[in-house]
Amino acid sequence: MYLFTMPMTKHRKKIVLAAVVAALVVAAGAAARTTGTTLSLVAYSQGKGVNFTQSYGPSTNQAKAVAAGLPADLVFLSAGDDVNLLVDAGLVSPNWDKQGYNGIAADTVVVFAVRNGNPKHIKSWADLIKPGVQVVTPNPFSSGSAKWNILAAYGAQRALGKTDKQAIQYVKQLFHNVVSQDTSGSNATNTFLSGKGDVLLTYESEAINARLQGKNIQYVIPRQTMLIQLPVALVKTSKNPDAVNRFLQFLRSPTAQNLFVQYGFRPVNPQVAKSPAAVKEFPARPGIFKITDKDIGGWRAADKKWFASGALMSQIEQGIGGPTSG
Repeated sequence: MYLFTMPMTKHRKKIVLAAVVAALVVAAGAAARTTGTTLSLVAYSQGKGVNFTQSYGPSTNQAKAVAAGLPADLVFLSAGDDVNLLVDAGLVSPNWDKQGYNGIAADTVVVFAVRNGNPKHIKSWADLIKPGVQVVTPNPFSSGSAKWNILAAYGAQRALGKTDKQAIQYVKQLFHNVVSQDTSGSNATNTFLSGKGDVLLTYESEAINARLQGKNIQYVIPRQTMLIQLPVALVKTSKNPDAVNRFLQFLRSPTAQNLFVQYGFRPVNPQVAKSPAAVKEFPARPGIFKITDKDIGGWRAADKKWFASGALMSQIEQGIGGPTSG
């Protein structure tokens, strides 16, 4: 268990995903030295060369909006499940995850954001289901980050040797302690920072971003946690596929990956992952598991089991009077 308590220095600037994209666009333009192209980027959360028009919102809702006709040249979403939604709509290639680094632009992990001094002594997944512990997590029917949180909770139990039935029961117990389910991970963070709940299930990058904004947030990286892989993909209807593909290639370059590190995301480029800045910022955890691990089986299997109509999360939410749609 790691507990991060260090305050951010005052000179660090406010950071949201839009700032990351802006920095990447500037760097991409400088590297490519092209002019006159405008790309439409649809993403989760909130000069010279290639310019971007940008749309931000909850990941699943964003994917649904693109499927319904929201113009986009490329999507940067929170979960592969949301990209698959666009694959099924005929808007993204089914081979999107066969691209460089499996179609992933950056990584992060699931963490527990806690109150100052961690008064509830939250260190592990077992602590989240104790009586009196109030949990904040987003709505899994609108938010990609919520899906990661649920799968992390389930996968952690499997990693601890629990059966499928026992791990599902853990998730049910966990949601009996959930007191808020906002539409997105960013909104859930704001709810937690406003004073609601004892612990927030969130991305490591989201917690770092809050601290970069000068907010006093501490977070714990549990021993068993999930590697969150953030996908980016070309939309087939793009009128600028060459420019999009150049930008996608640039996202995996050391220049772009170092920018991701600067803004709290774990790099997918192995060269950058070994850099002193990345090693210092992102401690390794012995129990990190992935969506492709056999107990979860990839996004298609996870969606069918957990998030499709009538699946486990619909049943769990109905049982607690929670949301059953986005």
